[in-house]
Parts: sequence; structure tokens; C-alpha cells
Amino acid sequence: MTDKLEWLEQRKREAMEGGGPTRIAAQHSKGKLTARERIDLLMDPGSFEELGMLVLHRTTDFGMDKQQYPGDGVVTGYGTVNGRLVYVFSQDFTVFGGSLSETHAEKICKIMDMAMKNGAPVIGLNDSGGARIQEGVRSLGGYADIFYRNVMASGVVPQISAIMGPCAGGAVYSPAMTDFTIMVEESSYMFVTGPNVVKTVTNESVSSEELGGAHTHAVKSGVTHLTAANDLEAIRHIKHLLSYMPQNCEEKPPLKPYELEDELRPILREIIPENPQQPYDMRQVIEGVVDAESFFEIQPDYADNIVIGFARLAGRSIGIVGNQPFSLAGVLDVNSSKKAARFVRFCDCFNIPLLVLVDVPGFLPGTDQEWNGIITNGAKLLYAFSEATVPRITLITRKAYGGAYDVMNSKHIGADINYAWPDAEIAVMGARGASEIIFRKEISMAEDPEAMLAEKELEYKEKFANPYRAAARGFIDEVIDPAESRRKLIKGFSMLENKAVSLPAKKHGNIPL
Repeated sequence: MTDKLEWLEQRKREAMEGGGPTRIAAQHSKGKLTARERIDLLMDPGSFEELGMLVLHRTTDFGMDKQQYPGDGVVTGYGTVNGRLVYVFSQDFTVFGGSLSETHAEKICKIMDMAMKNGAPVIGLNDSGGARIQEGVRSLGGYADIFYRNVMASGVVPQISAIMGPCAGGAVYSPAMTDFTIMVEESSYMFVTGPNVVKTVTNESVSSEELGGAHTHAVKSGVTHLTAANDLEAIRHIKHLLSYMPQNCEEKPPLKPYELEDELRPILREIIPENPQQPYDMRQVIEGVVDAESFFEIQPDYADNIVIGFARLAGRSIGIVGNQPFSLAGVLDVNSSKKAARFVRFCDCFNIPLLVLVDVPGFLPGTDQEWNGIITNGAKLLYAFSEATVPRITLITRKAYGGAYDVMNSKHIGADINYAWPDAEIAVMGARGASEIIFRKEISMAEDPEAMLAEKELEYKEKFANPYRAAARGFIDEVIDPAESRRKLIKGFSMLENKAVSLPAKKHGNIPL
């Protein structure tokens, strides 16, 4: 028995060392943590239980039988984060560059299967050079096995990917199918084809960072939801995200203790400028209605004409979607529609109530938008809201014009409660544009067309530049004092806590992808 235990301890030491001290030192020299150090930071102390530590690859070609490392380049297991069960895999770049082999993939698949069976989140810490070329189609098949499980787990348990090193080729599709992707600045990148292939095919010269770095995907493509300065900050983001989510689709998000006090917020009366053309920051409204320091913005640098993120309201986890007047006047466009639609669908998957803050003058016009599919992309957001069965409350702070009024969680597409502030304007279009169409003949025949236009514009404003016509029809449930917004929202979400809706029986809908 003693000899067997000594052999076992030796194998475990080899697994803990990965590719050896020299490769670990090289990892540290790049400012990166090792696979095990990352797990230690993520998990509660002493909670991590490793599975598959002694797994070895099965390849004998190209001299691979002489290069065996216990664990085969990925650390997998389970443990707790803030007392809640999670499953994790962490790729080890010190072993064959973290490349994915058949057995490497099997370890990841086993963890994902266990997560679905036991209803707990899956965290992937990605740091891999891609498929292990010595294994050919077996490594490619391993990727497909993982992709399939990503899809099967989607909407069942939360999936979070942290890109902490290279992620290229087919490897990028697994993180892309998870719910949230976090990238580390300067040390991670994602792309389907690298700079050398791009140069050969298109003659473009581009660096890995420019092509697929954290900044590129945070600002231009929207592939990543959050960026981090280093591995430690990326781990903090993961923990923060998990705090707003339930364990699985059958549970509700965690509810933090909260005692109601004076929930009036007079500061909200001062946010909307008197000039309706003047912008303001929707984040001020968000901060004014949610619990202090609870707002966690998602994709802050992409499509910044819409704001999305998680927050707490009287301790309750909620998702927030809000037009941002500071950027493009808060219009909806291709990118903002996609950004918000995916977030709405995530919240609906995991029983997170939705608060929608509306100040939208319409959809962005132009050939660029039309040719890039504003019709189908705008329809994605419309579809996502219409399909959502979680509690949904809308607050119109200022403008709600045209089709964008319908899309932004209007009563007509199933919102539960719709509030409006007294200065809200709900109409087909702005007063000036509407007057130019409705009163075109009178304006053209007037001695002073500009004075007549101003008169008709004022007439239109008096009729539509307020929320009362919509309230008279029941499209707005209540026009409220901005100071009372937080109190109304707390009561509204509390009332809707046990909301139950059954959608028509079907295999699945056909969202306009």
C-alpha cells in the first residue's frame, strides 16, 4: 500500500507541475497565472475537487507516446464560489500550449454533463493554442463534442467563458455560444483565422491584438462582454456575474436581505433637461432607482446608444435595458438591437426580471443601417421582448417615438406594467416632422411659413408631447412623479414575483437571426 500511495503522490505532483517549472516560469513572465492558480482564485478556499487529474492522452504518432503529462493540459473539477456549486475547467498552456486533444475534450465534456445533471453553472478558463495537430480529426471531433454540449446546456445552466490567452480557429465557437465572455487585455485574443492567413488571403497586415484582442472585441465586434486588465480582475468579473444569476433555469436569482425605508429619490426630478433636444446620461436614472452601487454594466463599450446590465432592486436581482441619449440620441440601430436582444433572452432564460428605461426617438436612418439589416436586427429585439415571460416593467423617461416605442417593451408586446414620467412624449414621430407632414398644405399657403410651422408644431406638441393620451387608452398604467420611481418599481416587481405565463405549444420559435 505504501508503494502505491507514493506512486500516486508522484503522479499528482507531476499533474500539479503541468509542463514543468520552466514553462510555469514562462507563463508568469507574461503576466499570466497558471491554470491552477486561476482556479484557486475563483473557488472558495479548500472547496475545489479535481476530477481527471491522472488522465493521459492516447496518441502514439510523432513521438507523442514519449510526452505524457497527467491531466493532459486541462484542470477540471467542481467547488463553490461564495458558497454556491460551480463546475470549472481551466486549460493549462504549459502542456502542449493548452492544445485540445481527444482526452482533453472528454474531460471538459464530462464536467459540462455533470453541470447539466446537477443544475449548476459552468465556468471555462480558456488558454489554448487550438486543436492538437498530432491527433488530426480526433481533436476536431473533441471540439464538436464540446460545441454540442454548449448548445444543450444553453438556457439550462449559466455558462461563462474567460479568455485568458490565445483562442483561435474552431476554439472560438465554444466561448461564442456561452452566455458571457470575458477577455484579458494584452494577453488574450480570439479570431477564426490569424494575422498570417489574413495577410495571405486579403493582403492586409494586422497584429493579433488589432485583429482579435480584447479592445477590438469589446468596441468593434461586441464578441466580448467584459474586459479585464489582468487574470485577477477577470476572476472578479466572473464572481460578480455569478452573484446576479440563479444556479439554473428552474431557480430564481438569489435575493439579498433588504429592509424598506424611505424609497423616494427627489434627485430623479432633476435629470431630464428642459430642452428636449439636450442629452443626459441614462446611467443617472439607473443609479437613482436601483440599490446603491449594485449596477453592473455589460458590454459598456459596444453599441453605447443602449445600456444593459444587472442590478438589484430592494435586494432583488434584475436585468436593465435602457436607451442612452448621450450616444446617437438613444436611437436603436443594428448593433444596439443585437446587444439588447441577447441580454433580454439571457434574463428570460434564467428568471431575471427586466426593467426597461425608454428614451428613444426611433430607429437610426441611412443606407448603412438598411443594407446591414436594421429590419431583421431590430426584429430580434422585438422578438426577444415579445417572447420573454419574466416580470417586465417599462418606464418611459422622455421620448418614445415610432416603431421604437413598440419595440422597447411596450404594453402591446406583453409588458406587465408601463410607467411614464410627466414629460414623456409618445407619438409616431417628433412634433416638427409630424407638423411638416400633417399641415404641409397650410404651411405652404401661409404668408409666413416658418411662423405657421411653429404654431402647428406647438399644436401637435400639446396633443402628443405628453403621456396622457396613452394613459387614457391604458397603454400607460400610471404617470408618476420621477421621485417615486424607485418605490413604484419595488412594489411592481414584488407584485409580479410569482408571475406565470405559458407560451403556445411549439418546438421552438424562428427568431430572425
